[in-house]
Amino acid sequence: MPRPPESRSATATARPRVPRFTPAERRVHRATATLMAVCVLAAGCLYLPFLAELVGRRHLMVTVHEWSGVLLPVPLLLGLGSRALRADLTRLNRYGPHDRQWLRAALRRRGGRPAGKFNAGQKLYAAWIAGAVLVMLGTGLLMWFTGLAPLVWRTGATFVHDWLALAVIIVIAGHVGKAYGDPESRRGLRTGSVDAQWARREHPLWEQREEDGGDGAEAGESANRDSEDRS
Repeated sequence: MPRPPESRSATATARPRVPRFTPAERRVHRATATLMAVCVLAAGCLYLPFLAELVGRRHLMVTVHEWSGVLLPVPLLLGLGSRALRADLTRLNRYGPHDRQWLRAALRRRGGRPAGKFNAGQKLYAAWIAGAVLVMLGTGLLMWFTGLAPLVWRTGATFVHDWLALAVIIVIAGHVGKAYGDPESRRGLRTGSVDAQWARREHPLWEQREEDGGDGAEAGESANRDSEDRS
């Protein structure tokens, strides 16, 4: 059955897209973001008086906060079974001269910033939030299980936990704000692919490697992207 004229026109004018994230990677991101949101909201109900009065049930909020915090690393640990996720973690931990160029250009608010699949800002954010979560988890466990350490340790853990939590909220708010200012980036996490023109503009080094078939940490990723996560 022939397609209607408008369908043929839409197909002809469709913009090319580049695969960016596998289903496994997107599930890890969504699960982690959900746990983080629950943890932060539960903390708000514990520390902000108007939320505490509105929600009540303090013991329940304490339990929700504790368990959502403890479970935060779990999606990432489960996701390590994905080859694509492991490759992306390698990229996030690999810095090159182009990352320094990107940071200099960003600080001077200049365009033409060279970036691989993740730019230098995303790499710094990932490293910082990973470290912050580990510190929050450690201090939170000291506060939860009071028999693990003497009082002076628990007092210090509470101080670090509370102030680092504030820093985490500020940084995550900046991360979310940046994401909402870039619809195509959000679309990549929602659908798994991005507009090729966007990739060429925002992540030119990665887009070029995708065109060339990938190399280094990216070698073979495109070919295996769909097959490895279907099971």
